[in-house]
Amino acid sequence: MKKVTALMIMSIGTLTTGQTKQHKTMIDKTSNVTQTLVNEQNPLLSKSSLQYQAPEFDKIKNEHFEPAFKYGLEKQLQEIEKITHNPAAATFQNTILALEKSGRDLNRALLIFSNLNSANTNPTLQKLDKKYAPIFAGHNDHIYLNTQLYNRVKKVYEQRHHLNLDPESLRLIEIYKQKFEIAGANLSDPQKDELKKINEQLASLSSTFNNKLLAARKAGALILSDIKELEGLSPDEIAAAAQDAKRAGYEGHYLLALQNTTQQSLLQNIKNRTTREKLFKASWTRAEKGDQNDTRASLEEIASLRLKKAQLLGKKSYSEWALQDQMAKTPQAAMELLAKLAAPAVKKAREEAKEIQQLIDQQKGGFQLEPWDWGFYAEQVRKSKYDLDEKQIKPYFEVRTVLEKGVFYAAEKLYGLTFKERKDLPVYHPDVVAYEVFDRNGQSIALYYLDFYTRDNKNGGAWMSNFVEQSHILGQKPVILNVFNYQKPAPEKPSLISYDDVTTMFHEFGHSLHGIFADQQYATLSGTNVPRDFVEFPSQINENWALDPTILKNYAVHYQTKQAIPEELIVKLKKSKTFNEGYAVTELLAAATLDMAWHSITSKSQLKASNEFENEVLKKYGLLVKEVPTRYHSPYFLHIWSNGYASGYYAYLWSEMLDFNAYQWIEKNGGLTPENGERFRKYILSVGNSVDLNKAFKTFNEYEPSIQPLLEGRGLK
Repeated sequence: MKKVTALMIMSIGTLTTGQTKQHKTMIDKTSNVTQTLVNEQNPLLSKSSLQYQAPEFDKIKNEHFEPAFKYGLEKQLQEIEKITHNPAAATFQNTILALEKSGRDLNRALLIFSNLNSANTNPTLQKLDKKYAPIFAGHNDHIYLNTQLYNRVKKVYEQRHHLNLDPESLRLIEIYKQKFEIAGANLSDPQKDELKKINEQLASLSSTFNNKLLAARKAGALILSDIKELEGLSPDEIAAAAQDAKRAGYEGHYLLALQNTTQQSLLQNIKNRTTREKLFKASWTRAEKGDQNDTRASLEEIASLRLKKAQLLGKKSYSEWALQDQMAKTPQAAMELLAKLAAPAVKKAREEAKEIQQLIDQQKGGFQLEPWDWGFYAEQVRKSKYDLDEKQIKPYFEVRTVLEKGVFYAAEKLYGLTFKERKDLPVYHPDVVAYEVFDRNGQSIALYYLDFYTRDNKNGGAWMSNFVEQSHILGQKPVILNVFNYQKPAPEKPSLISYDDVTTMFHEFGHSLHGIFADQQYATLSGTNVPRDFVEFPSQINENWALDPTILKNYAVHYQTKQAIPEELIVKLKKSKTFNEGYAVTELLAAATLDMAWHSITSKSQLKASNEFENEVLKKYGLLVKEVPTRYHSPYFLHIWSNGYASGYYAYLWSEMLDFNAYQWIEKNGGLTPENGERFRKYILSVGNSVDLNKAFKTFNEYEPSIQPLLEGRGLK
């Protein structure tokens, strides 16, 4: 996942009442301390002295963020006032470029804060997030609901073809005009005041949801006292569970932490059915226990407010408002894709369920298949059909070997990249590692950080984001972060991951390549700052290299014997590639459909209590399959309630359609070659949002995308 957060003030979509008065008050309160803040040498208030302005984590402390926010807000406000009231006629340089260069101090602090608050938070950061979410949203409104400023942007837009500008600069003008109009710059003053109130509430609710869910995930971990309940887990997994329990204050017990998704990876190995049921239900109910961590009231209010906002902005639904700048353009186009996949996916899922039930009956289980049984018995079916066992292949996937001899090796073969570990760079947690990235010609081009292991103070899931965004006019090269939630091994034990985890690593590094190869003048158009239904394309296509024979043999090395994975296992892995895809696609479709349904309501009367709404939607679209729960249950659907994917979760499947089409082209043209890597870099990875991305895809692929390769690749045809 590419993490979409309110990082850059120029791309936040939210907030505040009486914003002019509030901002004036803020200036009054902070102007007297501005020079003091600078004199205190707050590391967030000046460019880092480290290579590529990498964050100085050895100097940054909690107490630095609020002064940096105050200073950054004040400084950008002054910059915006100067642009707005410039007596000279509006030009590209004094309006568009000036906007692009504004807010750099605030953006620096926000990028670092947002990443830390997601990956290594603490009560101080959480309080700051809650306090400043509405302030940042109000600041955003101060910019994008500013009529005078919008009129200057329009003037430049109207004159753009007479300005003798390069294509990227012309694109920047169009994007800024679109940003203002989507934000509501055309509204009347009373409507703007109402919108500010809504935005303020949404910003606060999003922060509240995120903090509640983090606490719910931590509190929802399953604590077990008897080692017999863990039968089926490896000794290393049991040792890790004991270590986690000890850290949590439950010495002598075993703690199974919750992953972000509904299903939990350990379920495929746990033999005790009661334990499986407990773990599944701990996951499913984590955020709906009627306690202070219950998220349902927050998400229901968010959905209601988003509808109100969209209709104020002249759209029937929030999804109609949200998709106007995406590749799909309309909710109808997104839903059409989901509908085409639903019937074949559910059909295959039911066939898979039938196979699993037959196995349960053969073993005289005496019960009907439930969601907590699926992984355990599906693994046995896979072993029976393909003679492949997860335990058989997992010893070949040691996390650092997968990274350096798999992910990095594929990037070297395709793009000529090389990587050097940098132990001299400060990091925000001992688990984090850093690398310098070098291009084919040996030139240093980026820094890349990784954070592998799950922690109680880290959001679930896996994602990519930036500490520094690439921009030629700002003299910035990319500093990128990948975050994972792999189970940390017990001390002195190898860090072994599943094949699914391997593909996750390749996926997230695909996002990182998108950022590493960014080559734009303007940060607004740089790297992964693209529509959501395109941003997952580079990441998904990169997953294909995990099974490429050249790459697989290089990284799949047994952690004890040091022998490469045998050919017979590679054949089995490939044959089983489409195994369980009915389940996988159905759970993904259920989540994407839920997202679209929550945001496609056109009347508040269509809203119901969270669980009732969810069940009715899944039943309506034929996706309420008892054995196949949605990948994300509404109360813990972080993507759409807090991480910027509202009306955008369909993007994974839309991007996957692009992936299967493009990979089909690559296979037909030689596969893993430097020539194909250079072509993909030229037309996809390096263009950011500086060109029309539908045209960019067609230029690379030579034809419009079709759903057929997706159906074939997923084994649904």
